[in-house]
Amino acid sequence: MEKFTHSLLDLHNLNLVVDNLKVGVMAHTTERIITVFNKEAEKITGYSKQEVLGKDCHEVFQAPFCGSKCSFCEDSPKLSGGTKEYPITIVTKIGETRHLEMTVYCIQDHEGEIRGVVASFRDMTDSIRLSLKAEDLSNFAGIIGKDKAMQDIFRQIRDVALYNYPVHVSGETGTGKERVAYAIHDISSYGNGSFVPVNCGAIPEGIVESELFGHVKGAFSGAVKERKGRFELAHKGTLFLDEVAELPLKTQVKLLRFLQEGSFEKVGGEKKISVDVRIISATNKELAEEVRAERFREDLYYRLNVIPVHLPPLRERKNDIPLLAEHFLREAEKENKKPVPELAPDTIREMMDYHWPGNVRELKNVIQFSVVRSRGSVILPTDLPFASNRQPLRPVVSNEPAEPNVTFTRGKLNQENVQAALVKTGGNKSKAARVLGVGRATLYRFLSDHPEVKAFSNNF
Repeated sequence: MEKFTHSLLDLHNLNLVVDNLKVGVMAHTTERIITVFNKEAEKITGYSKQEVLGKDCHEVFQAPFCGSKCSFCEDSPKLSGGTKEYPITIVTKIGETRHLEMTVYCIQDHEGEIRGVVASFRDMTDSIRLSLKAEDLSNFAGIIGKDKAMQDIFRQIRDVALYNYPVHVSGETGTGKERVAYAIHDISSYGNGSFVPVNCGAIPEGIVESELFGHVKGAFSGAVKERKGRFELAHKGTLFLDEVAELPLKTQVKLLRFLQEGSFEKVGGEKKISVDVRIISATNKELAEEVRAERFREDLYYRLNVIPVHLPPLRERKNDIPLLAEHFLREAEKENKKPVPELAPDTIREMMDYHWPGNVRELKNVIQFSVVRSRGSVILPTDLPFASNRQPLRPVVSNEPAEPNVTFTRGKLNQENVQAALVKTGGNKSKAARVLGVGRATLYRFLSDHPEVKAFSNNF
């Protein structure tokens, strides 16, 4: 009896300790049954202990509390021990959106068997809101930037993640459109599903409809079995349509019908398939101009462009260059597992004076190039690929791509022709294919077969 009383006292004292912590604490078994839920967790989520204890975590919160990072969405939990830290966005009981910093620990017995998890979380909503108001946030959802334009982007990502309206991300090549799309996906209610990116310009025109919507067996020559398309693969997640302006008009009609009805038929099929998918599209073209040129349907334009997000080119937010450069240096250090040289002040000044036609992607490539080229502990201006006393990787441009002095042999692909066409079109592969007189798919195959030219194209 005395031992039992001591056990009750120990349990009572433990609950008092947990309830007095200034972080939310929740624990559940491998079957997702919640066993601990402290007062701060009640305050953050709006749910009481009585509503959650002894119940399935997913059923209580009507979705995985950990969002896309949940390890308990399948029959066999995906756990490997240790600790995981990440940001998440939740919806409280009364419908408020809160941004949390989450740390998840495995609960293991004496034999090392995993018996469940305990999660601690802090509410960072007000802190993020104040930082955005003060324009003092340098990293949001994995995107780097302190410039006012980027602070506005952070606000848009935070706001649009709450709704399932189509988002269209525009901006020059290399500005980070896919990263923004993933950030919207990751902190939204669709973050638990898959993020399925599709480069619409890289799919041969004859099979683009099958790639997106799938096909039934026997739909066409070579269709030896039924196949799921990207829409089905993105069910309960996000489909990212990159280079959406390259979609053939016939496929645009089918995409429009899906956006209107929420269902589609596979190629060669008659059965309607319904999927719950968030659509995010992107292009480096001006879609309104494509509509005026009758290359893009006006009704589809308005369906996709419900919430427009425009990414500024790097030359319009040059104050972010030192911050981004430092970030890429730390990335290189982590990837190579050894110290990397620092940037000399003169090097930073030269980088600030450069036009950056390839935007953030080019900056990352330049940092990698300079780390390899540098012979000491400091990256000098002469280590930059565009340094004034060195041959540049490609012409420095002001507003328009420079016209290379090359006579194109249409239909013929070689390294000189392709690189010159990429410079002429500012890195736009679809335009480069037209200049060269070949199809997009042919150019993409050439780039895949010639890594050195593909690496050159990634500088744009």
